[in-house]
Amino acid sequence: MSMKKTAAIFHGLGGSANSYWIPWLKTELEKRMFDVWTPSLSECASFDDLDKWINEVTLHSPFRHFDLMVGHSAGGSLILRLLSRKEFTATHAISVAGFIKPLSGGQPYDLTYPAEFCVDMIKANCPMFTFFHSDNDPWDCGLEQGGFMQQTLEGTLVVITGEGHFGSEAMKQPYPIFPLLLQHCLLDQH
Repeated sequence: MSMKKTAAIFHGLGGSANSYWIPWLKTELEKRMFDVWTPSLSECASFDDLDKWINEVTLHSPFRHFDLMVGHSAGGSLILRLLSRKEFTATHAISVAGFIKPLSGGQPYDLTYPAEFCVDMIKANCPMFTFFHSDNDPWDCGLEQGGFMQQTLEGTLVVITGEGHFGSEAMKQPYPIFPLLLQHCLLDQH
């Protein structure tokens, strides 16, 4: 009897479990014997409001360890916040168009994480990271953010030309499937 691998996929601000490529990725992972949790979290006004999501995930998460955690936009920030805590671990964390802090002048305004993130704890709780970013993200979630996260957490930085936010109503970018993301989700899986 083999146990299923566990996965969580988190949407971004204003999103849900049905946003963009999330339903497709959930189905593809389930075909590969993953037990996938895709919560629709309550509305958050901004990055500073992520404590609401932390509380919801802590209360409702079916697992405390995930083989795979994937987050879109603020969902990527949520993953890093969860991994900053003692009670959550992952084997592989993937952030798609994620961010840590607002940018000013095209560069992170300083080279430290905000207080809610603990780099040492994040690294202790997850050995493998992948960061997907586009060179034309409209909300400053592009290469600068990805480079900053990769520099401090290590891992793989994937930069794709012209892909915006990898799903956006404002950019008229429905992004229903994301095959390259699936490939990275399965890299460490056997």
